[in-house]
Amino acid sequence: MSAAAALGWGDWAQLILHFMLLSLLSIGGAITTAPEMHRFMVREHGWISGADFSQSIALAQSAPGPNVLFVAVLGWQLGGVMGAIATMAGILLPSSALTLALAHWSRRRRDSRGVRAFTGGLAPLTVALLLSTGWLLAEPAHAHLGALALFAGSALVSWRWRLSPLWLIAAGAVAGALGLV
Repeated sequence: MSAAAALGWGDWAQLILHFMLLSLLSIGGAITTAPEMHRFMVREHGWISGADFSQSIALAQSAPGPNVLFVAVLGWQLGGVMGAIATMAGILLPSSALTLALAHWSRRRRDSRGVRAFTGGLAPLTVALLLSTGWLLAEPAHAHLGALALFAGSALVSWRWRLSPLWLIAAGAVAGALGLV
């Protein structure tokens, strides 16, 4: 029996409402809420496996298009077309409506101290959310010393020097081809 057939109306409502809440917390993009999506879909409900979750993100991130596509792939894994529609509607509608309202409101107030403080405070929050997402996606490699060294080295190089991330991706590919990670 598929996961979609196993979900009742209450489950679908809970899924949509949870993704609507995550939409309002997705500062820095939907990918920053991936750890919470994982907790909700994999650990709490067991609707999809951890491997399916990671593969969904990898597949969506490798395809051209917006980063939010991984949410549709997660929904598809859960319930086909209905799952993709539910997760995408949940993640897109609240944040889009809020962004439109705030853009209109803040256009006239962009130089105020409060608006500047708010937007300045979003940067560290976004970095922390992205780090937690990276940690979750790297979970299978936590026990591998080479992978952790590659992660730490990449983070250090990114922080210290203005080097194109393509070089770091290439270094990771070479390390993987050599069996180091």
